[in-house]
Amino acid sequence: MRRRRILGAVNAKGADSDLQTLRAADEADRERVLGELFEEHRRRLQRMVHLRMDAALRARVGASDVLQEAFVEVSGRVGTYLQDPRMPFFLWLRFLTAQKLVDLYRHHVGTQKRDARKQVRIDRAAFPAASSAVMAEQLVGGLPSPSGTVMREEMCRQVQEGLDRMKPADREVLVMRHFEELTHAEAATELGISEDAASKRYLRALQRLRSILEEAGSAEAGA
Repeated sequence: MRRRRILGAVNAKGADSDLQTLRAADEADRERVLGELFEEHRRRLQRMVHLRMDAALRARVGASDVLQEAFVEVSGRVGTYLQDPRMPFFLWLRFLTAQKLVDLYRHHVGTQKRDARKQVRIDRAAFPAASSAVMAEQLVGGLPSPSGTVMREEMCRQVQEGLDRMKPADREVLVMRHFEELTHAEAATELGISEDAASKRYLRALQRLRSILEEAGSAEAGA
């Protein structure tokens, strides 16, 4: 069912502009064009890697290392992708980058257990979980500076706990739309739901996020 939805989304839209650009390139020039397209999407891919990289892996490799190895994978598979593009080009890049993140985790960290308290769990085995700790740090970093390191850490802890209490589906659409900056269409395709359903889920998640931030702010003001 999910595959049919993805294919339907691609067919309804037609070939996306990146795919058209890549197909228009001569075979001898394909690698250069692929590199340019990858660079155009680097910022969003890097955000995804930063959010979903386990702390144990982060101590061993950087996001740029993940992207470098991901591009090697992309380059090796682009011919097969062009023959049968089952998802939009950016989502294909995102998928392979996430898979490389999983591969690197297994290589460097092995089967060590991840800290479940710091992960936003999702049902899709293809993607590593997003870190609620990283999300909390980014959210608190965007607020007016808390008074002191201890207070900032406490706010991060409260926001993280609030994120962990959110429904998994709401957390994941929040990760995709607010943190990774996927479009409604991209998030809907990834979630296997309609754009309208994805939009409603995102609005619900934003309302919950506002409540979490207000609670953390109120706790700081009353401290």
